[in-house]
Amino acid sequence: MAHDQRALPVEAADGHRFEVIEIGPAGRPTVLLLPGMGISARNLIPLGHALERRGLRLLIHEWRGNGASSWRARRGVDWGYDELLDLDLAAALATARSAAAGAPLWLAGHSLGSQLACLAAARHPEGIAGLLVIAGGSPYWRCFPRFTGLGLLGMLHLLPAIARVFGYYPGRRLGFAGTEARQLMIDWARTGRSGRYAWGRPERNEDPTLAALEKPVHVIAMEHDGFVPAASTDWLLAKLPRCTVTRQTITAGDKHQRIDHFTWMQHPDATARAIARRVVAPLDR
Repeated sequence: MAHDQRALPVEAADGHRFEVIEIGPAGRPTVLLLPGMGISARNLIPLGHALERRGLRLLIHEWRGNGASSWRARRGVDWGYDELLDLDLAAALATARSAAAGAPLWLAGHSLGSQLACLAAARHPEGIAGLLVIAGGSPYWRCFPRFTGLGLLGMLHLLPAIARVFGYYPGRRLGFAGTEARQLMIDWARTGRSGRYAWGRPERNEDPTLAALEKPVHVIAMEHDGFVPAASTDWLLAKLPRCTVTRQTITAGDKHQRIDHFTWMQHPDATARAIARRVVAPLDR
């Protein structure tokens, strides 16, 4: 599905082309938002309009394989955390820094996007004013209630096995995530089984890089988020001991809308209000 928003073209070092959707005029405090797994940038456009009404500018990253991305996951076309962090996010951050033109730039993420936002900020902290973790946490299976955690552990073994068999992960057919790259599912599952941000052979361990990050972090949780229990968020935040953390939970409010891991995107006003209050607030508030 197309959209009618202005978009900034981006090209990664390996030739992958994608876009960053831009909502709001230049000169305002700017947020670069990384969507969750399988979520295209266009799904966050309502949040962008809500932020624009509150004096902010939103740049929405497009993941490799989604939306305007020039590549699609299939057998023989593969990528993992390395490509997302070192190629796509490095290029998107350079574009965002240029677009911000000196205005404060915050890096935000939803779900898996929040984890990758933390990793990207730890690797490329220059020019980032702070982090926004939206409905985000670690997929470490021990952070979930007992039976849910055991079911998740089974998925963390099964889903990468399926991806290896097909050469990619057919998530849309299976009802979990989108059509994802084989190595991406392997890397995601490995972090979920171990609780560490370490992947690849030889192993690339980013936990020490996260531990060195010093930025303000604002966590926005959703009241009915069964995908991210509090222990999951706490596990992620424990990897950021030098960061100053503030928290807020989005509830149904006076409109009585059930707010969970996904529905907040259809009803973004409360989340936009929380982001705006933090981004324009003094960092020690």
